[in-house]
Amino acid sequence: MPNPTVYDFNATAIDGQPFSLGAQHGKVLLIVNTASECGFTPQFKGLEKLWQDFRTRGLVVVGFPSNEFGGQDPGTNDEISSFCEINYGVTFPMMSKVQVNGDKADPLWQWLKKEKPGLLGTQAIKWNFTKFLVGRDGRVIRRYAPNDTPEALRADIEAALGS
Repeated sequence: MPNPTVYDFNATAIDGQPFSLGAQHGKVLLIVNTASECGFTPQFKGLEKLWQDFRTRGLVVVGFPSNEFGGQDPGTNDEISSFCEINYGVTFPMMSKVQVNGDKADPLWQWLKKEKPGLLGTQAIKWNFTKFLVGRDGRVIRRYAPNDTPEALRADIEAALGS
């Protein structure tokens, strides 16, 4: 696939249904690796607020649970889905649990890391709640660290939605 965009990838929703990123064409995506038992887990509330505030303007928040960092998302997809809904009112699309690093990393996450490497050019995801903002053209605009709160992304999201 020469020069792929985010729209060239597919995922599996947390309920097991196919989720085509191509169906999101023309929207701004905020893609996040999540965990249910992490110090950053309260960011679910802020991510949901971004989804509620900007979804009618074309933002789609997409969560990808991962158990790679400190074993902080050990549950099944059903357990994770229930946890997010009950504790944080999550209604944005959540995907099935994936790996974001290593040989078995999900192809989307391999592409995201290559598109926007982290500090000093490292591609590895360092921890839960690393975020990627993808523009309407399907290209990664920016990568954010786990400690970058959803609220801190608002101006960048506004700019991406306006373009």
